[in-house]
Amino acid sequence: MSGLLRDVRSADWPVETGAAPFVALLLHGYGSNENDLTGLMPPLGLALPWASLRAPIELGNGGAAWFTITTPGNPDAAPVAAATDLIWAWVDENLTADTRVIPIGFSQGGLMASQLLRTRPDRVLAPVVLGGFVLGAEQPGDADLAANRPPVFWGRGAEDRVIAASAITRTSAYLPQHSALVERVYPGLAHGIDAAELADVREFLAVHAGVGAAPVAGAGAPTSP
Repeated sequence: MSGLLRDVRSADWPVETGAAPFVALLLHGYGSNENDLTGLMPPLGLALPWASLRAPIELGNGGAAWFTITTPGNPDAAPVAAATDLIWAWVDENLTADTRVIPIGFSQGGLMASQLLRTRPDRVLAPVVLGGFVLGAEQPGDADLAANRPPVFWGRGAEDRVIAASAITRTSAYLPQHSALVERVYPGLAHGIDAAELADVREFLAVHAGVGAAPVAGAGAPTSP
């Protein structure tokens, strides 16, 4: 580990070398932890090693955050950039240089998934943003994304009242101009993830990342800094 972020890894994680064509990075939401999104992997049923990272800001009672909330839906750019750098430090230490990451993030973690794409687009494959949004500040990879339009999945609940409307408006303007967007809005869903959304994520990753179905092993033991 980088000494900065803790993680939980799948049993099929490439322990010996950190080498794999691509791996999923699970990025939890505000107030949650590295164990939260691991429950998504069995129903997704994908032949894909994964690591679930713990955000750096401790909130107490087992929860953590990628950045503090100032104006809801419009976070300050500097702490988001700092959290992005911490994730990339983990990637650089734990994966070989030719391994691409598939970020799957929920809420704040969804924003972090988009940040990975917007900062090092050459290293990211088919990011999945669930109940999340994009940062308002310009990022280093934006021009590259506008030119190449990589696939991005953005799913959210039609009844989500947690993510500010301004953040949804911003994301709705940004993603179609910077990606081959697959957007899904789920009737009746609030700030969460349901079976219909997981089915769509599974199809998206099968098409755009070439990830086929396979029995999914359980989580490995948590690792520590």
